[in-house]
Amino acid sequence: METKGLFLNGKWMLKERTYPLYAPYSGEQLAEISKADANDVEEAIQSAHQAFQELREIPAYKRAEILYRVAELVKKNKEELAKIIALEAGKPIRAARAEIDRTVATYQFAGEEAKRIYGETVPMDAAPGGENRLGMTWREPLGVVAAITPFNFPFNLVAHKLGPAFAVGNTVVLKPANQTPLSALKIAEIFQQAGLPDGALQVVTGSGSELGDILATHPLIKKVTFTGSPEVGKEIKAKAGLRKVTLELGSNSAVIVEPAANLEPILARCVEGAYAYAGQVCISLQRIFIHESIYGEFSKRFSQLTSQVKVGDPLDEETMVSAMIHAKEAERIESWVAEAVGEGAKIASGGKRSGASFAPTALVNVSKNMKVCCQEVFAPVVTMIPYQNLDQAISLVNDSNYGLNVGIFTEDINKALYAAKKIESGGIIINDIPTFRVDHMPYGGVKESGYGREGIKYAVEEMTELKFVTIKTSI
Repeated sequence: METKGLFLNGKWMLKERTYPLYAPYSGEQLAEISKADANDVEEAIQSAHQAFQELREIPAYKRAEILYRVAELVKKNKEELAKIIALEAGKPIRAARAEIDRTVATYQFAGEEAKRIYGETVPMDAAPGGENRLGMTWREPLGVVAAITPFNFPFNLVAHKLGPAFAVGNTVVLKPANQTPLSALKIAEIFQQAGLPDGALQVVTGSGSELGDILATHPLIKKVTFTGSPEVGKEIKAKAGLRKVTLELGSNSAVIVEPAANLEPILARCVEGAYAYAGQVCISLQRIFIHESIYGEFSKRFSQLTSQVKVGDPLDEETMVSAMIHAKEAERIESWVAEAVGEGAKIASGGKRSGASFAPTALVNVSKNMKVCCQEVFAPVVTMIPYQNLDQAISLVNDSNYGLNVGIFTEDINKALYAAKKIESGGIIINDIPTFRVDHMPYGGVKESGYGREGIKYAVEEMTELKFVTIKTSI
C-alpha cells in the first residue's frame, strides 16, 4: 500500500507514523497517510515564513499567472481529480465533476483578483489641519496563513483559502481533513507544476487535535482560516488572540415556500438541495417551511420524489446519495431520526440505514426542539413544516442558532425584499434553494454560522492589512 508523505518545502516527507485511509463507500484502503507532529508543523511554519519574503515580492501579474496555470491544470486533469473526490470523500462522480468545475473558476477568480488589489486616496483637507497633505491607502499581505479545511469540498474549499492567499502574496500551511488528504496533496503537486515557489505551500496531514493548537497560536501565523464545526471554530477563535480569523461553520439552512403557480421546478430544486452529497454540505437544505395552502400537495410530492433518489456507488453516473463520510455519521443520524419519531415526528419517506449509507429521508409533524430541526443534521434528512403567514415563517427561520444561507420562493417581489430584510442570515437566496453558491459572491454567516466572509474579493480583503500613508506636500 502506497504511503503518502507530507509536502514540506517542495518535497515529500514520509513519516514513520501513518494512518490508513479507507474509501467511505467500498471500504477499500486507498493509501497510508503520514502523520505530522508538532516539529513538522514548526518546520512548515518557519519555512513558509521564509518563502513569504520571496512571494510577497513577486509582481501581481506573475502571481496571477501561477493561479491561471493552476486553473488550467485542474481543468486538464478533471476526471482524475473528480475520481479522487469520489473515492476518498464518497461524493457521487457527477457532483465531484461539478466541484472540479467550480475549483477551476475559483482559481481563475483568484488570478483576476491578484491584479486588482486597490487602495484609495483620502481627502486630507476635509479636516482642519489636513491642508497640503496627500493621503492614500494600499493593501499588504499578512504573512503565513494557516488553512484548516473540511472533507466535503476537498478541492474547492481548499481553493477558497489558497487562491486569495496566493493572490495577495501570503504563504499557506494547509491542514486538510483526515478523510480527504489525497486531494490536498494533489493540489500541492499542481501548484508546484504551475511555478509556485517551494515553501509557499506546505501540507501537513494528521490529527487536528494534535496539530490545531500550534496552527492557531504560533507567533508567525498571521491568520487562521477554518471551515468546520462551530465547536472547533469557537476554540480556534479563543486561542487565536489578535490574529485575523475567518470561520465558516455550521447551519440548518431553511427555505420558505410561498404559494406559487408551478411547484414542479421548486420541488426538484428542493430535492437537490436536501440530498445532494448525502446532505453533507454546510448550506444543505434542512428545513422547508411551506404555506399551509400548499403544504399537503408539496409534502406529498416531495416525499414521492425523495423515494426516487438514487442511492449507491459514487462512481455510478446516476447516484445522488452515496455513503456518508463515516459509518458513525450514518449511525448518528439514524439515532436522531429515531429520537424525533419517538417525540412524535413521522417519516414520510426513507428513514433507513444500510451500513454507512442513510436513505434520503423526509420528516413531517416535527417540532422546533427536535435535533433534526434545531441542530445541523449534515445528512440526507429534511423536515417539512407548515406556516400560516410570512411573518410566522420568518420567525420560524430565525429561531435558530445558525444563519448562513436562507432561501425563499415567492412571486411577490415586495414579500421577497421584506423577508430579505427580516431574516437573520449571511445570505438570502430569492427564488432558489439556500444551497446555491457561486464562487465570487460573498459567503459567510451570522450567529454560530461563522465569522468573516469568503468569496475571492472578500477573502482577499481579510487576507491583507490596510496601510495608510500621508505626504505633506509643502514644508
